[in-house]
Amino acid sequence: MPAADSPVPGQEIDLRVLRDDGHLGTALGRLAGSALPPLLPTATGALVTLVLILAGLGELSGITLFAPAAVLLLSGAASGHPHDGRFDWMAPPVLRGTEYLYLLALGHQAGVPGPLVFVLLTAVALHHGDVVYRTRWGAGPPDWAMRARLGWDGRMLLVAAGGMLGWLPFTYGLLAGYLTVLLVWETTTSWLATPVTMAAEPPRNGWGGVDASTT
Repeated sequence: MPAADSPVPGQEIDLRVLRDDGHLGTALGRLAGSALPPLLPTATGALVTLVLILAGLGELSGITLFAPAAVLLLSGAASGHPHDGRFDWMAPPVLRGTEYLYLLALGHQAGVPGPLVFVLLTAVALHHGDVVYRTRWGAGPPDWAMRARLGWDGRMLLVAAGGMLGWLPFTYGLLAGYLTVLLVWETTTSWLATPVTMAAEPPRNGWGGVDASTT
């Protein structure tokens, strides 16, 4: 049996799970099939997002707030690719970093309270860490939990909509609270549903004590 502190031997990790695509990105991936390689559109979307961040996301208004998420959706069209290329492993971390930078820069430049931005980023990072850990052990999160997390595209579009309506602090707080409750609920139910393996009790002597080892 594998050691208790090591991943399952020979377990291959599906990088598409680590992408954390939402409903829209997954739908685009189904339409495009496996024809579009993942790294090029992901890197392109990340570069455009970085340029907009440096230009000042806080100065954007209206529909222009959706520009980073809209451009990054090019990567969603590659979600159906098997991610078996030499550099395809880079797509998930690039998506993660782009989402973090977008949420951090938009919140900071638009005047969202720092603690609220921190809580949202922490909730998103914990969800990502949960997916990585479970996938490493060959037991990915349930499908309903992955859908409920909205995906990087859903979260970015929701925040952009909040900024367009002038409800950015409320949107950050609502999304942070939702993701935190979802994480606690899903983790708790998963632990309760996991069978518990009882360790064998050590031998005891006639007085009820544990016999000392003689070896």
